[in-house]
Amino acid sequence: MAAGIFDIIGPVMVGPSSSHTAGAVRLGNIARQIGRQSFVQVDFFLHGSFAQTYKGHGTDRALLGGILGFAPDDERIRDVFNYAARQKLDYHFYTRDLGDVHPNTVKIVLTYKMGEKCSIVGSSTGGGNILVTMIDDMEVEFTGQYPTIITRHLDQPGVVARAATKLSEHNINIAFLKVFRQARGSEACMVIETDQDINNYVINELEEVPGINRVIFLTALS
Repeated sequence: MAAGIFDIIGPVMVGPSSSHTAGAVRLGNIARQIGRQSFVQVDFFLHGSFAQTYKGHGTDRALLGGILGFAPDDERIRDVFNYAARQKLDYHFYTRDLGDVHPNTVKIVLTYKMGEKCSIVGSSTGGGNILVTMIDDMEVEFTGQYPTIITRHLDQPGVVARAATKLSEHNINIAFLKVFRQARGSEACMVIETDQDINNYVINELEEVPGINRVIFLTALS
């Protein structure tokens, strides 16, 4: 694959480090999309290099900016704490050992009005790139570089095939497809990265596929 301009000169961003700022913004963006944007509190658990240097490198501002929907080059990131205060968003930063993970890793926990929680674990892998490795209690793996469909479904024959057929019916090409499960026959997670954007009509059809309990769609990150 030929290198693009992003690969050659790096991301356009606010902040001193692509790993600690651009990548952190994108991790916040992913959490915002997964979290349906209706959360009232967000807790960031910073691991490794993130934990050691997050204030000096602006990782705290970058993560919070991503949660608020800002792009990596958005000048509002410099004043993000005031923007969060205006939206009355309760936020906290903690340092935490998250185990055998990339040094630039964060766990983001979103809390809703009724006390429900949603969490993601992801890493900033360099050059503004990211890798998400967990949603709630389920292992996953995706980069956010493609439009991405994430399902929670029953681990039973035919579910993956029916979902893939539904996308084929709408001329949507699958770039990558991975399935994760905790135990045989239990709930599983499917990650489908596609070459085309997905509209709400297709998402609604996927939600009606027998065996699929939930569908999340993430637009490709900028």
